[in-house]
Amino acid sequence: MRIVAVIPARMGSGRLPGKVLLPVLGKPLLGHLIDRVRMCLSIDEVVVATSDKPENDAIENYCASLSILTFRGSEDDVLSRLDSVMRLMHADTGVMLFGDGPLIDPKIIDDCVTVFCDAGEYDLVGNDLRTNWPPGMEVEVFGAAAIEDANASCADPAVREHGTLYIRTQPTRYRLYNIDAPSEYKRPDLSFEVDEEADFFVIEKILMHFNQRPDFTLRELIDFMDKNPNLREMTANVERRWKRYRET
Repeated sequence: MRIVAVIPARMGSGRLPGKVLLPVLGKPLLGHLIDRVRMCLSIDEVVVATSDKPENDAIENYCASLSILTFRGSEDDVLSRLDSVMRLMHADTGVMLFGDGPLIDPKIIDDCVTVFCDAGEYDLVGNDLRTNWPPGMEVEVFGAAAIEDANASCADPAVREHGTLYIRTQPTRYRLYNIDAPSEYKRPDLSFEVDEEADFFVIEKILMHFNQRPDFTLRELIDFMDKNPNLREMTANVERRWKRYRET
């Protein structure tokens, strides 16, 4: 079985343009994310799926410097990008990660992949069909056949823009499974994603605290935020648009 992590990422952002390449400690946020994904034991290959707009040349060039493969496709059709990567890589299983979540815990990724592979009966396993993990820890594991079917079946551009959303909203068509957070990690009040400048400030403070350590855990992140409630308050009013598409 070939398992490929796919990171949709682009320079365009209505609220914080170019956020994936914003530097912290001399490294773009995308680089911090890639470092953490590379620590996973379950991933065979990492691919960054960006768009064919010229502004995303910077993403492709940065990924090339890390020997990370890049796929370029439609700016707004993330679903087609996912399917194209699966075909290009001859992958059986895809793991979608989010470019605005640079602090994802590698163990969460491995755990989600393990559930998907061991069960062998689901089209998509995620920890974000309901929101009880801290935002920024989202992982979705899907089969190649499911993403191919979704790409062929979904006609709504607004749904295609959100990658796996068609699969997630068709529970009678696809076999779905959500991994709920253990009680000690049920902290949806925290946020480790980057939507606005205030989020970037918080992520910067976190990365500076761990000082180039790439292996900090979600437990350590939660402890740090609990000791620094002012950081949590800074992003309390940031609009999280994923709430439109997810149970909370």
